[in-house]
Amino acid sequence: MTSLDKAAAAGTRELIAFLVGEQEFCVDVVSVREIRVWTPATPVAHAPGFVCGVINLRGAVLAIIDLAVRLGLPPTIPTSRHAILVVEIRERVVGLLVEGVSEILTVKNDMIQPAPDVASQMARDFVRGILAVDGRLISLLVLDAVLPSETAQSSQDWDTF
Repeated sequence: MTSLDKAAAAGTRELIAFLVGEQEFCVDVVSVREIRVWTPATPVAHAPGFVCGVINLRGAVLAIIDLAVRLGLPPTIPTSRHAILVVEIRERVVGLLVEGVSEILTVKNDMIQPAPDVASQMARDFVRGILAVDGRLISLLVLDAVLPSETAQSSQDWDTF
């Protein structure tokens, strides 16, 4: 039995917590391929507004998404303190620009509370649940919502770049 299987059987999961603006989010560690320091991205003409550009990652072109913009927050002005989470979303590998990675959390599934009913539809689309950890509220991000759906009009723009 792998450690992932043991965690699932115990009802726990490992999450990577990170900052976007003033807010803390997390994603399942199994979705994260690596964490990189900020590397300036080369802009791509006609890319969606949430795309910073692309970088060369060991010979592969990697799109970098400004997660703040994607979540409806002001654009990030990246510095050397920022990080890129390289994640896999629906069989695509992309980089998420974040303020920085704060920690790896091991939580029980019952610690994840549903997003409040008063949240906007956009917030509910992006947030799977909320964790209360050490006096902080951390939103569990729905990675599938970060990329436009295959049926969305904006996915045509995404696919062309």
